[in-house]
Amino acid sequence: MLPKSQQNVFKHICSCCDWTQKFQRCFQMRRACKSNASELSIHKVLIANRGEVACRIIRTAKRMGIKTVAVYSVADSQAAHVQLADERVLIGPSSAIKSYLSIPNIMEAVRKTGADAVHPGYGFLSENSEFATVLESENVVFIGPSADVISRMGDKLESKRTALAAGVNVIPGFDGIVTDADHCIHIARAIEYPVMIKAAAGGGGKGMRVARNDLEVREVFLLCIQEAISSFGDNRMLVERYIDNPRHIEIQILGDRHGHVIHLNERECSIQRRNQKVIEEAPSVLLDEGKREDMGKQAVAFCKQLGYFSVGTVEFLMDRAKQFYFLEMNTRLQVEHPVTECITGIDLIEEMFRVANGFQLRMTQADVKINGWAIESRVYAEDPYRNFGLPCTGRIYKYQEPQHLLGVRCDSGVNEGSKINMHYDPLISKLICHANTREDAIQKSIEALDSYIIRGISHNIPILRDILSQPTFHEGSISANYLPDTYPEGFKGLSLKERDRSQLVAVAAALFVANELRSRSLINIPNFQIRVEEQDSWHLFINFDQEQLHVDVCQTNGQFRVDIAGSATFSIDKNDMKLSELIINPTVDGKTRVFQLLAKSAGGEYQIIYKGNLYTLYILSRKASKYLRLMPKKLHEDQVNEVRAPMSGLVKSVLCSEGDWVMKGQELLVIEAMKMQNFLVAPSYAHVKDVIVDVGDTVRNGETLIRLDC
Repeated sequence: MLPKSQQNVFKHICSCCDWTQKFQRCFQMRRACKSNASELSIHKVLIANRGEVACRIIRTAKRMGIKTVAVYSVADSQAAHVQLADERVLIGPSSAIKSYLSIPNIMEAVRKTGADAVHPGYGFLSENSEFATVLESENVVFIGPSADVISRMGDKLESKRTALAAGVNVIPGFDGIVTDADHCIHIARAIEYPVMIKAAAGGGGKGMRVARNDLEVREVFLLCIQEAISSFGDNRMLVERYIDNPRHIEIQILGDRHGHVIHLNERECSIQRRNQKVIEEAPSVLLDEGKREDMGKQAVAFCKQLGYFSVGTVEFLMDRAKQFYFLEMNTRLQVEHPVTECITGIDLIEEMFRVANGFQLRMTQADVKINGWAIESRVYAEDPYRNFGLPCTGRIYKYQEPQHLLGVRCDSGVNEGSKINMHYDPLISKLICHANTREDAIQKSIEALDSYIIRGISHNIPILRDILSQPTFHEGSISANYLPDTYPEGFKGLSLKERDRSQLVAVAAALFVANELRSRSLINIPNFQIRVEEQDSWHLFINFDQEQLHVDVCQTNGQFRVDIAGSATFSIDKNDMKLSELIINPTVDGKTRVFQLLAKSAGGEYQIIYKGNLYTLYILSRKASKYLRLMPKKLHEDQVNEVRAPMSGLVKSVLCSEGDWVMKGQELLVIEAMKMQNFLVAPSYAHVKDVIVDVGDTVRNGETLIRLDC
């Protein structure tokens, strides 16, 4: 049996599957790695990344007996990946361009630590051919494919030509460089609208926009170029026909340096916002064995045409007729790789190390199976009520993952006290749930999200949980347009059914009474002068969702009996009302529910998280309600006509001046945050009274940028 400290390393990687079986498999893998230790050419790896992916790589490297080096910026000096690694090196200021994207700074860290390999993770320099070339020139192993392949696949034009040569289905489009907006309009008319305008370099949804007419081309072409330059330093654009309402399905590839290439089945990544994935699953509910085999064969043929080795992903779009078309090749580890690991039992990070060491694949295509179903929910520091998730910044003061649930895995890079800042992607963690069936994986995901505690910053758990609860998701009726189709007016939060509303009110009332009883017990101390009479019943006034409810609560035989006038009656065990716990699990109607008590105040305000959403209830006793009527009413402040920052970020351009008259919808300025370009527009026809910010200023969420006279 392994020591407890080593068991904990395994437990993190294996927590999405049955612990006993998975542990035994990992123990065997560890022995295999030990037996090959003398053959390993990699002894120390530097992880040229941050956050959850850096933590993920470090854990597998340690299990394989490889020393690890973390690099970090000033903003990440206390980050989780820095604490987890064996060594750590400061590589620059907070800006990614001056730290994680700085090849000279990272190479200096490689030399300083004597690392003989670099794992790039995803994002940053993971698909930078220059970086791979520099490493090769200094005899440092790049944990990934060759620089030549990265360069070819980083150019979407070249990747499309490679796909054609390999006999892979491709989307009709323009095979050349788009020079300007007029040229783009000419091409779009020839291809026929709608079209997708996207950066020739990079990926991750950056520099991509849909245009359905000439006017939209002019509007988005400049925006795409700005995002492409900011994200990839490359302003080349291309145009292809936009497949409306597609499914986004990708094939995981694994190849070695000896010409062997296999695929590890598919992932469904259709649910997206701003061309970035939100929920992924494996396998896809859409594919049967025949279609899976066809897509897998084309992906393998494509990679063999390239001479590809390491892990990679061939991405496809599938239309309503189930015709699939090549989208792009990602020459790196994907964010959503854990769902593939769960259903195949293959540690992709370990395979990357083995391929980089020159080992042959230890499995054939026939060895790759599908075991159950896995769903990944990307938990972001975002406000889901604003454009399906605008990034937020702040510090996490309370953090607890739902690791107590069997079949749940959290790949995260944060701890309590971690700060989410404007310089990097706002990903908090990836919540992966694995079960025998898709329906079980969905229910497990919902339960895990209900038990996930994140305090101090806004996050997107409300919309993640709501998506997983939608009938259309359960049916598998999803597409890249799922969010706007499901929430045409934007996400407004969960609308509780009547029974759920009553349960929430009943639990809130029970919490209030439990708090009252605790306060009385603290006052009634032996030999203390003040005594409070015992009380067995309460009449409460609860304001919830602009409705005042009369609620009676009595305690008897260890139970709170809650009677909501004209609605329902519930019995709740007093012992379930644990006010000191972050999660409260009362049994209501014979079923255990999950509530989080976020805050309570002396004024009777209770903030409770239920089914992923935050609800505020105001609870008053009869006496407090009587006194409240005597309080003077607060006067409403006059509305101020201001343009405020929707998120923290950097002012990239100011498009108006003091004294200008602007039309409704006219662009006033551009803010960049986390590599996203955000245009702020005039809310109505107005006179610009004051422009408060300048280009280059850093602004905070909610900060006033421009004042208007309407």
